[in-house]
Amino acid sequence: MSNSSSITEFLLLLAFADTRELQLLHFTLSLGIYLAALLGNGLILTTVACDHRLHTPMYFFLLNLALLDLGCISTTLPKAMANALWDTRAISYSGCAAQVFLFPFLMSAEYFLLTVMSYDHYVAICKPLHYGTLLSSRACAQMAAAAWVTAFLNALLHTTNTFSLPLCQGNAVDQFFCEIPQIFKLSCSNSYLREVALLILSGFPFLGCYVFIVLSYVQIFRAVLRIPSQLGRHKAFSKCLPHLAVVSLFISTGIFSYLKPPSLSSPSLNVVVAVLYLVMPPAVNPLIYSMRNQELKDALRKVISWTFFRSDKLFLSLHK
Repeated sequence: MSNSSSITEFLLLLAFADTRELQLLHFTLSLGIYLAALLGNGLILTTVACDHRLHTPMYFFLLNLALLDLGCISTTLPKAMANALWDTRAISYSGCAAQVFLFPFLMSAEYFLLTVMSYDHYVAICKPLHYGTLLSSRACAQMAAAAWVTAFLNALLHTTNTFSLPLCQGNAVDQFFCEIPQIFKLSCSNSYLREVALLILSGFPFLGCYVFIVLSYVQIFRAVLRIPSQLGRHKAFSKCLPHLAVVSLFISTGIFSYLKPPSLSSPSLNVVVAVLYLVMPPAVNPLIYSMRNQELKDALRKVISWTFFRSDKLFLSLHK
């Protein structure tokens, strides 16, 4: 038995933690996914920042999304990879607290930002004549800042409440990162009812965002289907479908993770679901957005060719 004041570290448990071969396989797969996420999101950040043609509201929000994806996957995966490589399970108390704060902060900010992006698509298709007014540079900055600040306050509230609970059920966290529901299992008081109340309270903004996204896309599809030109419809769908795919992946995996019935809960399933909503979206989002976005693909080719040209030029100058 222990209490929270005497805990200096937590142990991250995995179903395959005792099998060295599976640990190394986990490290290898995680490293591949992490590098893919770094490369994909890094290319989007560089491309949008360097190409002035992409300095529009849609790509400004996409830049914020790529930044959040990088932060989200970097919060948990490197520590899990290090533990798998060095055959350890420990994470410090402060490191665990950082994960508990950063994970809901970045995930909430991404959800709010996806809501803002749905509004951007709604205005672009349903109110194109008012696009410049409704989505001015100042308005875009304010909406992005609102998403980040709201997520920060939400995460701070939940983190403070989580670590105010007395912990007397040991220090073993049944997950590959510190997750709030897993920390609750270590509590020995009925104070978790406060967190239930906080979850219900914070659930209203998330529900409101979900309803807003659904209504936005209902209006978008109605407007798109009224476009007489097949080329116009194709262009509108090409702009909206990547965002809709990202939203669907994000919401479906998150809902299944936190609202699945207790009878389906198991250590292995928890790990798989966590990978689906925490690891896969940051790695897949850049691919989804680049596949159907011709402007982004052209800009990416330009940046890559310019990078190789500069590298070749530097190489030749060094060997003269």
